[in-house]
Amino acid sequence: MDMGNQHASITALQEIQRKVKDLEQSVATFSGLQSDPEYKKLEKALTKQLFEIESIDTEGKGNILQARKRAIEEVERLLKELEQNANHPCRLEIEKIFKEAQCLVAQQIAPMYGGRRCITEEFEEGIQNILMRLTQVKTEGKASLRKARYRTLTKVLAIQEILDNCLKQQVLALPLSTDAHPSISKINSVLLEVNKARGSLIALLAGVNECETYRHLSCVLSGLIADLDALDVSGHVEVRNYRKEVVEEINNLLKYLDLEEEACFTSAYDLAKNQSIVKIEFIRKRSTEIKACVLERGHNMSDIHVGTKSELQGLIAQLDEISVEKNPCIREARRRAVVEIQTVISYVDLKEAIERRHSPCNQANPEHPSHTTVWMVLGSLSDLQKEVLSFDGNRADKNYIRLEELLTNQLLTLDAIDSQGDDRSKEARKQAVKFANNILSYLDMKNRRMGVLDFSLTKIAQDS
Repeated sequence: MDMGNQHASITALQEIQRKVKDLEQSVATFSGLQSDPEYKKLEKALTKQLFEIESIDTEGKGNILQARKRAIEEVERLLKELEQNANHPCRLEIEKIFKEAQCLVAQQIAPMYGGRRCITEEFEEGIQNILMRLTQVKTEGKASLRKARYRTLTKVLAIQEILDNCLKQQVLALPLSTDAHPSISKINSVLLEVNKARGSLIALLAGVNECETYRHLSCVLSGLIADLDALDVSGHVEVRNYRKEVVEEINNLLKYLDLEEEACFTSAYDLAKNQSIVKIEFIRKRSTEIKACVLERGHNMSDIHVGTKSELQGLIAQLDEISVEKNPCIREARRRAVVEIQTVISYVDLKEAIERRHSPCNQANPEHPSHTTVWMVLGSLSDLQKEVLSFDGNRADKNYIRLEELLTNQLLTLDAIDSQGDDRSKEARKQAVKFANNILSYLDMKNRRMGVLDFSLTKIAQDS
């Protein structure tokens, strides 16, 4: 058709269709519910275009009638898709699970406003269970469901990470007396505000704090940093270090404040196409191949130690270069990959040390009895570590419970060793205890948050 002679109604329909096309992507990736303002905004915009299409005069012309009919069908399709996205069973399941997280936070959050140490194991396990169930929700390849699951996971992961840091540090201790320096009192008061902000942030992430916003909390935390920067602590190393610790606490909280905005980008929630995840998965695949070779060999570790360890350390260096893009799922995937590789390296190191110890040139050297006992435990730990590296079950498995009990027994054996003043034995026992605890932590990591790890990898992101 000659565009110069095109009927005005056709031109009007084409203009409306362009506007509808602009709304199509927003509809396809809509991840909220019918009660969300964004849903009402999209519904209103589509309905407006529908009214405008229906108001176009066809003048009884068949071609205009057909064009108007197709335009109406397209808008009605998008309205139906919008409604289906908001009411999809998987979307409602995600919301149901998140509401459970909200209930947990609402019950636990009040004491945190005062910075008190009252996070219970039940609460921590509840959050873990919620994360596991979220990762098991299928998205059927739909962008809207991937986005909804990612945004929810992002918030719950952030809550978990904040709580983990809180439990590890149990809130920063006040290392200096207020008499030590005039600035100490101010730093202490800022620290109390930081503890309150931590509670406010968790409530905000969980959506149970209607009186707070990300923007306001960011201003509050930035203001606290400004107050600390204004303090004159020159010439007082302890006070300066104390202030630095509090500033780091504030910066750790600030990094969570842009999660909502970041979750809107396709590169964030569509992990199957995320280059950082692809790189991590590639590195993990190679490290798994190396681990299989190492575990299969089992002896003469010194023959492969140098090359194997060098390649594994090279993989860690590659992981360190991967950008996590402010994405907690990618950050968790990278952290786990690093821990997995470090565990293989520690296994190779210990196996080589045991083989070296059993060599004829070392057996003749006399040593303290307690030192011999420590090495016997290390031999047992090496065997257990091999099993842990191979273990692929869950926490309910009998084998998991058995490994946990055996590792705990080795720790008890180490605690019972009396070094009798022998410094070498004392240091060896200390290292053995650290080694045993690291194996326990690795076993716990492999299974305690297995769902989170699976979500962070492409095989889950692709949703079979």
